[in-house]
Amino acid sequence: MKKIFLAMTLVLTMLFTGCGGDQPKDNAGGKDTKKIVIGLDDEYPPMGFKNEKNEIVGFDVDLAKETAKKLGAEVEFKGIDWSSKEAELKSGRVDILWNGLDITPERKENMLFSDPYMDNRQVVFVRKGSDLKISAEADLAGKNIGTQAASTAEDYVNKNENLKNSFKEFKTYGDYMAAFMDLENGRMDAVICDEIVGRYYMSKHPETLEALDVTVGPVSEFGIAFAKENTELRDKVQKAFDEIVADGTAKKISEKWFEADLIKSKEKK
Repeated sequence: MKKIFLAMTLVLTMLFTGCGGDQPKDNAGGKDTKKIVIGLDDEYPPMGFKNEKNEIVGFDVDLAKETAKKLGAEVEFKGIDWSSKEAELKSGRVDILWNGLDITPERKENMLFSDPYMDNRQVVFVRKGSDLKISAEADLAGKNIGTQAASTAEDYVNKNENLKNSFKEFKTYGDYMAAFMDLENGRMDAVICDEIVGRYYMSKHPETLEALDVTVGPVSEFGIAFAKENTELRDKVQKAFDEIVADGTAKKISEKWFEADLIKSKEKK
């Protein structure tokens, strides 16, 4: 009787367990795609940052929310150490990186990217009224230069030894806000920063900062990053994102944050 009872219990357990497996799964470890965790640097305005209510807001945050609506998915925004972004993605602690992330050959070796959705360049910011003569990248020689750690600007400078060695000092910061504060306080001569991010910060501090029309390194493109093997989630997100571009939602978000439509679309390419 004990054997019969145990056998019946096992069968019932298997039946009830099997009934719970009807949620859609992605192909990166069987996670439920009804919830997408997005990793970001939450001190990176205007792409993603905390407002006065401690809520994560921003341009990329708005794009992600509207994309998630098209997918019928819940979205969670998770602040991470941006210098560890690839490890966060690879470990599965986040599903996506969506935060003004430049597409580079090195990153493409370790991550899967969406189509580019915006152009970006690195430009030089100085204190308002600065008498520094900087009209080209080479003019940064002999000056104290700052940027964010693990940023495209840091990658570029580190790969160009002659440029880096020409600086009086090259300092990296945990976020651009700290770099700009040092610039405003005179501890740095210039900051190299994503133009979009820097101009947004400058708009909040028009009396202390100005942007120079000096490009450092090549012009890059922003993309949404996924774990290397997660083609299923990438394709779903790409399709949903293309839909918010086509219906004008992405354009409205861009105009809200930048007063211009900066979204790359298939029609613009």
